[in-house]
Amino acid sequence: MEPLPQPTPTELSILRVLWQRGSATVREVYEDLNQDREMGYTTVLKLLQIMTEKGTVVRNEMGRAHVYQATQPQSTAQTRMVGDLVNKMFNGSAQQLVMHALNSHKASPQEMAEIRRLLDEMERGNS
Repeated sequence: MEPLPQPTPTELSILRVLWQRGSATVREVYEDLNQDREMGYTTVLKLLQIMTEKGTVVRNEMGRAHVYQATQPQSTAQTRMVGDLVNKMFNGSAQQLVMHALNSHKASPQEMAEIRRLLDEMERGNS
């Protein structure tokens, strides 16, 4: 089975709606997306059709409405996308990714504490 293609930024917005809702009709995706930006109903429909062809979403026909669902959980997509980013932009260096992320976005004290906890946990697991 071939890996799924990376979603475009707009496709990622649609996936976020589907991950949050679990599944949604075109109308529900359209309404959620239009809270943040202007997008036409037919554009959302066409993108969902393209995403179905790519295999990133599946469509179930329930009566007259088509209900869409992401084919992989958000955590799986995030892991895959971060892995691609590390390989493409940082030559496989997780350290460089983390350093750039922390330099470009100020982490809250809670985030820093969670990062420390995760590093400590990973270190104990690798001992």
